[in-house]
Amino acid sequence: MSRLRTGTTAPPLSPTDATTTTTSASASASATASASASASATDAVTVTGAPLPPVPAGGLTHLQFRRFAGCPICNLHLRGFAVRHPELREAGVREVVVFHSPADELRPYADGLPFSLVADPEQRLYRAYGVERGARALLDPRVWPSILRGVARSIPLVLRGRERPPASRPLGGRLGLPADFLLTADGLVAAAHYGTHAADHWSVDQVLALAAGHRTAPVPQHG
Repeated sequence: MSRLRTGTTAPPLSPTDATTTTTSASASASATASASASASATDAVTVTGAPLPPVPAGGLTHLQFRRFAGCPICNLHLRGFAVRHPELREAGVREVVVFHSPADELRPYADGLPFSLVADPEQRLYRAYGVERGARALLDPRVWPSILRGVARSIPLVLRGRERPPASRPLGGRLGLPADFLLTADGLVAAAHYGTHAADHWSVDQVLALAAGHRTAPVPQHG
């Protein structure tokens, strides 16, 4: 798998995104051809079966790659994004979150989240975006405080029946690494971050800052 670079064309997430990307005059011909070739393998729908909402006019997509359904770190992280979702929407950011779990396992965790969750059990999107995995996801000492906070949040909810525990052997394993991408409406990668451990991801403040920076600086294009 190869990582995506800033300024290249991202694999489209949906037929609408693919159409926008393909018709964009700013995308390079070679990158567009590559994205179009993989479009059928990366079309995504939400866990409810609905298509992804359109990107706001002139807006951006923050695409998050998470781990498995019920991951305590992921749950804690996404609740923070849910609380501040009005700020993201005001900034013109469409939030899309991908997990490598089946839709039936992921669907219960969608309650209360005001943005789209996408199940990708075959990890097509993970491969298309070059998202990685490795033991460092859990062995890096920097992730341990986040594990403790996430577990401390989840255990009382599970005991009260308000949250499902994760599968004992989640599909795709527990060693996935997160990744974040900020995508323009015409399909370019405005910014990308590949996590070095399971809690190495953009905060809401970072996403808002990147979105604001994009408004003042054009994205460099690469062929």
